[in-house]
Amino acid sequence: MRHNRGREHGWGRAIIRIGVLLLIALCCVCMAGELLGRWRTSVREDGGGGKTEQAVEVTADGNYIKWVEFHVTKEAMAAAYDLDVDSYRDEIHLNWIELLAYVGAKTGGKFDKNSVRKIEEAAETLKSGEHTMEELTKDMEYYDYYLEAYTAVLGGMMGEFTLDGRHVYGLKAFSPIAKGFDYSHYDDFGSSRSYGYARPHLGHDMMGQIGTPIIAIESGYVEALGWNQYGGWRIGIRSFDGKRYYYYAHLRQNYPYAEGLEEGSVVTAGDVIGYMGHTGYSTTENVNNIKTVHLHWGLQLIFDESQKEGNNEIWVDCYELTKFLYKNRCEVEKVGDSREWRRVTPMTDPAAEEYRKKTETAAMPRY
Repeated sequence: MRHNRGREHGWGRAIIRIGVLLLIALCCVCMAGELLGRWRTSVREDGGGGKTEQAVEVTADGNYIKWVEFHVTKEAMAAAYDLDVDSYRDEIHLNWIELLAYVGAKTGGKFDKNSVRKIEEAAETLKSGEHTMEELTKDMEYYDYYLEAYTAVLGGMMGEFTLDGRHVYGLKAFSPIAKGFDYSHYDDFGSSRSYGYARPHLGHDMMGQIGTPIIAIESGYVEALGWNQYGGWRIGIRSFDGKRYYYYAHLRQNYPYAEGLEEGSVVTAGDVIGYMGHTGYSTTENVNNIKTVHLHWGLQLIFDESQKEGNNEIWVDCYELTKFLYKNRCEVEKVGDSREWRRVTPMTDPAAEEYRKKTETAAMPRY
């Protein structure tokens, strides 16, 4: 009798073990299904039947980029820029963003000391007529992604414009610090910040002197202006294509902005828009709670308006871009005995003129 009872207990324990194992297996299947479902919503089919990287997500509103890491070096940008300008009037005009996207697609977005050589090799192939960029990239799974991402970052920085009455093709974006004013900086993107709540630093700090003129990097319109407890006196300027939002923060106490600047103002790249300070970190306006005098500038990419504010914001590292823009610093002059500065050389950006005409036409009364 004891022997049978022991056998019954053994079978009972075995059944319990099997049940537990089945339950664990069922949980694993459910979890895998859930993860697979999430993965499927964060990729889409590409034209070749493969999968794009998780930077692109299928939504009810269509496909748009969800994440961008911009690691293009100053040297790579400079090399691609020179090739673009030098070939401007040639039969085959090289596009600097296409060249950068080509290397980005080849290297997974990583740029190193060999990147310039790869850009130059691609340029030689294109100039020879041996291949077009479409042919060079036809088997590159992620080229379209990098082209769209890098165009979002750099798309408004190059083109035709008029400078002091001369028609020019080239870089029409400027360093955010006026020419002749010293600053220091390092790559501080992603470093920790604790005021208000723990968060990464999603911009680039340039340390200098109070009152240093701050320059509009790209032409656009003022979308935000006023006090923010984190950024102090700040300016937000949107590019005309809507893809870029430039954020300039911690401007000077008592006199943060260029005279006449207001929300809705259209600015041309190179215009003085404000002055360096150390305001912020306070719910009370006009307070200097930032220890170090500096400009914080950030570049947000917007592929869909749902990304403008909230958890889906895309901010890119601007350190290498800041170094590249050093080649184009705007010269400024003092306005009499005032606290104002203004640019020395006038510039006309066709993109700004076109936007002004559109807004003026839209504002005209209809009879």
